[in-house]
Amino acid sequence: MASRAGDGVASSPAARPDAIRRHNLALLLGHVHRDGELTRAELTARLGVSRSTVGALVAELTALGLVEESVPSGGERVGRPSHVVGPHSHGPFAVSVDVDVSQVTAAAVGLGGTVLSRRTVPTEGAELTPGRVADLVAESVVQLDGGGRRITGVGVSVPGTVDKRTRTVGIAPNLGWRDAHLGALLSDRLGARVPVSVGNDADLCLLAELSRGNARGCDDVVYVVGRVGVGAGILVNGVPVRGQDGRAGEIGHNVVDAAGPQCHCGKRGCLETIIGDAALLRLAGRPGESTDDRVAEVFADARAGEERAVSAVRTAAGWLGQAIGNLVNTLNPQRVILGGSLSGVLEIARPEIERALARYAFDPGHPVELTAPRFRTDSALLGAAELAFTDLLEDPYLTTPGF
Repeated sequence: MASRAGDGVASSPAARPDAIRRHNLALLLGHVHRDGELTRAELTARLGVSRSTVGALVAELTALGLVEESVPSGGERVGRPSHVVGPHSHGPFAVSVDVDVSQVTAAAVGLGGTVLSRRTVPTEGAELTPGRVADLVAESVVQLDGGGRRITGVGVSVPGTVDKRTRTVGIAPNLGWRDAHLGALLSDRLGARVPVSVGNDADLCLLAELSRGNARGCDDVVYVVGRVGVGAGILVNGVPVRGQDGRAGEIGHNVVDAAGPQCHCGKRGCLETIIGDAALLRLAGRPGESTDDRVAEVFADARAGEERAVSAVRTAAGWLGQAIGNLVNTLNPQRVILGGSLSGVLEIARPEIERALARYAFDPGHPVELTAPRFRTDSALLGAAELAFTDLLEDPYLTTPGF
């Protein structure tokens, strides 16, 4: 029954027209950002509004410099073709940063996930302090070519636990960080007008794959990333699992062999000491600095049949299958995405992974999909960009002037 004034029944205020318009602007921009060029007809069907409303929304987003329209030419269609709406070729960009033990990569990323330019700084042998990372990010923000575009924010991926509220890295053992106030350091260098977000690398890999990669359409998925460290981004019932202060998913520090190698975290036999990049190199008889190039050489030699490289990959695959079995028993995911160097292990030694998974899973016949990420080694970088675009995608009127 409808309430009447003075009858003592509280009623919720109706949404204001400007709030509805901004909501619809965000919806439309989100579709174009995730899926690229879409016709007005497709947008009308997706938003469930009239053609004239879509036309007005597109006009407004065009005026904001966020989308642009084109009219397809040619083809066999009869009649007037529907306008195609896509990300603006000179719209705002995000600076995304992927911090790894051996290098720091920064990229200018446009709407739609287009990498406009990138800058990689090797850091082997150098102390990679939070202050040093903040300096490198600040330099990259200035040096990356946005083509005169507006910068909408900076997103940073780190291999450690992250409290998103405070933008603090709680612990990153492979970097030697504890309670690092990375977000505050970046804001000090970049100024208040540039929003800064910080996230865990595995969580951001998953975010990229959810946005437009191999996790789309899945409500229960785990992304396991293997580099020097090993971590997992987890989605359960469509909700990211991060824990009370960002420490969920640190599967690399589950002890699998108490007599195993010493880990950076202080324990022995953590999973990352068995299947991480350093472990692959050690098993292949190639101790030393863990770099992408050296790990790639192990995989290349394994593909060529070099005995020790093949043995190293197969050994890692067995341990990886056991770890996935434990994840399946705990989380019951539909899909497990294996990123970083673990993609190479999956490519070369899938049978070994699947045998171990069948051995350790509670129900060996229950299906779980194993796949590589769509974006390969760029998943963390593109996930950091998604983090930086969050505010703009929620409210297209929130744009930040460029430098």
